[in-house]
Amino acid sequence: MHSLRSGWRLLAGVLASALLLGLYARGGNLYLLGFVALVPWLLALDACTTALRALAAGVAMGIAFVAAAFGWFGFAIGEFTGLGAIGGWLVLLLAAPVLQPQLLAFALVRHLAGQRHGAAVRALAGACAWTGCEWLLPKLLGDTLGHGLYPSLPLRQLADLGGAAGISFVLLLVNEGIVVAIRQHRDGTRGWARPSLAIAAILLAWLGYGSWRAAAIAAHANAGEPLRVAMVQTNIVDYERLRRERGAYAVVREVLDTHFAMSRAAVEQGHADAVLWSETVYPTTYGHAKSEDGALLDREIADFVASIRAPLVFGSYDIDADGEYNAAAFLAPDGRTLGMYRKSDPFPLTEYVPRWLDGPAFRRLLPWTGTWQRGDGARVFPLQLADGREIPVQPLICLDDVDPALAIDGARLGAQAILGMSNDSWFSTHAQGAQLHLAVAAFRSIETRLPQFRVTANGISAAIDPAGTRVATTAIGAPALLTVALPVRTPPRTLMVAWGNWVGAAGLAGLLLLALHALWRRRCATAAQAVAATADTPEHADIVLLAPALRALLVLLQLASFATLAWIGWRMLVRDGLQVHALAQLTWFGYGVALPALCGCWLRRRHRAQVRIDGDALLFSRRDGNRHVPVRDIATVTPWTLPLPTPGLRLRLASGAALDCASGAHDPAQLAALLQRAGAPAIANTRGNTLALADAQARADAPRWRIDHPLCKFALFPLLLALPAFRLHQHIAFGGTFGEYYSFGLQAWLLGLLIWWAAWTIGMTLYAALLRSMVELGALAALLLRPQQAGAVRAALQSIARALYFIGAPAWLLWRMLAG
Repeated sequence: MHSLRSGWRLLAGVLASALLLGLYARGGNLYLLGFVALVPWLLALDACTTALRALAAGVAMGIAFVAAAFGWFGFAIGEFTGLGAIGGWLVLLLAAPVLQPQLLAFALVRHLAGQRHGAAVRALAGACAWTGCEWLLPKLLGDTLGHGLYPSLPLRQLADLGGAAGISFVLLLVNEGIVVAIRQHRDGTRGWARPSLAIAAILLAWLGYGSWRAAAIAAHANAGEPLRVAMVQTNIVDYERLRRERGAYAVVREVLDTHFAMSRAAVEQGHADAVLWSETVYPTTYGHAKSEDGALLDREIADFVASIRAPLVFGSYDIDADGEYNAAAFLAPDGRTLGMYRKSDPFPLTEYVPRWLDGPAFRRLLPWTGTWQRGDGARVFPLQLADGREIPVQPLICLDDVDPALAIDGARLGAQAILGMSNDSWFSTHAQGAQLHLAVAAFRSIETRLPQFRVTANGISAAIDPAGTRVATTAIGAPALLTVALPVRTPPRTLMVAWGNWVGAAGLAGLLLLALHALWRRRCATAAQAVAATADTPEHADIVLLAPALRALLVLLQLASFATLAWIGWRMLVRDGLQVHALAQLTWFGYGVALPALCGCWLRRRHRAQVRIDGDALLFSRRDGNRHVPVRDIATVTPWTLPLPTPGLRLRLASGAALDCASGAHDPAQLAALLQRAGAPAIANTRGNTLALADAQARADAPRWRIDHPLCKFALFPLLLALPAFRLHQHIAFGGTFGEYYSFGLQAWLLGLLIWWAAWTIGMTLYAALLRSMVELGALAALLLRPQQAGAVRAALQSIARALYFIGAPAWLLWRMLAG
């Protein structure tokens, strides 16, 4: 009965929040609902007792939210695919967890964090999961909770700091604060006052910043020279139907004649500096004519531009050996083609199909899927005006404007305005979809402080100022000529432009830190159990038995290796560059790093020993003989202050001689316990000795994997990385994997491979040394501040370093190869 009642409560919370979010998505003054829309669902989530129930609550919320806020999308899917309204809605609801994955991540992470932490950490973890998931898995329409606050001029200004994702993050915290206030109202004023004051402080700071930014933008509204752009919205859509009815040439003829007439009026009567046509308005390749008629139409467009003496930017197609692209053509006032921008984010399936998914069977199943290719990222073009000015502008085509990174990259490349082109004809009967697309696009101007001119085939075309305000708009479904002047200048650099779309990445980093903290606590508990389990005195200990002079030699070899490696790294940073390309570097590494390390390894192996109690003496067993040391002759036992070459103990004999025992398979604490059992003096209880033993224990407890072996880490692994890089080099320099072998023989090919292997070994050794330095610094800080947790900290840091080395390096290499 309790389970049934809790299920109904969860359903009620989901439906209530979905209804509020559906109203919130409609905009206007309903944007205020964003501060409370999630409260019913969050209250229901608090009642979920298991992670599975929390995940189910996330799935249910995803379905209800998509139905309430994106119901129009289901109808659009049905119309486009021919499935009908019911079929489109079923597809939409089935795809809800994929369309809104952040709800699942939020529900699960919030539940797990709430089991171990208080309300504040739970709220932060949930918000990090929400924004991190949206950053890691960009959504089809680019939507996020923060877009609903677009109607508020001051509140939306926060986007220049953290984008729409930053607004979502703060909205989530406000909703969480209200939930805490509701939960604690039974405690009286003191219970709900704290979260209420926190919410008030957030809102006041938010409004204060937004009002200040809006006022600053208004004060500089006229700074810069005005750019007057004519946006031509002809309302000619559904080219496929028109082509079937009237023929392809007749349709193109009508489209061009209409655009020519409206554009000429814009220049001659509206005094437009430039003309902007919508996405794919010219439904064939421009500059790569497929027929004689196409070539004539290309020349006609160029001649028209030369006749009006105004630059034209219009949607078209581009083509190369890989296929066709949805593109934008830039024409100078004299009709010359300045360049073609290729759409970077074609709409999945309807425009673009990934190569791994594409094929005859897929095309037969979904014949309406598109064949365009992806472009190569943001570009900035000079908009050459008839008066001699050149204004750098960034084109964005349709779905490009839902990607904050593209607009940010354009701003970094020096753009002073955004030219948006879209064909929102599939929104003709769904105004809410067109309004959402326009609001999302407006955030690109807020984040970069760039004015935006955005034209669509049949609405909504708009001019947007740097505050995100729609200065002028057109209606849906009607021809219109919108000519607007906005000042253009080099904008002030916003935090979003400086840091990029950082909020989601920071959210994932926050979750990683929270997970490491949990791991730390678990490791502390495990370490405490391990200490208790190993309290019994061992029967023997594996060590490296050294004379003080031999230990000093090992330390010198180790320091020489580190110093040479640091010298190579410094030279690469300040003189040689970050690539190994000189035989001198290989020589230094061989003699100064590898040789000392190998000598040290050989000496340690040669002096390995096992120590055990033999009556009233200690028996040190070595392969070259045994040595008895009477326990009564041991005057003091002292741990090494510096763990070089490893942690160890010094046994000072009554005669004044000394024996250094470096760590072998066991840590010095176990050797100390063995000595104490034999009757040797106890280690003095000083802070230095305590820290040294704690450090030795932490090093011994840190997990060691087989891949951490030097042979694997510094020989085999660099070889795995060198092989694809060497193959790429062979293809570039000699035309094939074995090009050098065919040209110069096996010896030259093997020598080349050896050099690449050695170069990667140097690079990865430097990388490992950098990671090791970070681990040692972090472990030292933990040792000095919290010695009892030094083992957990070192284990966590070594795990991170291991992941960065064995996963990060291949990922970086793969990214470089794909980017190249």
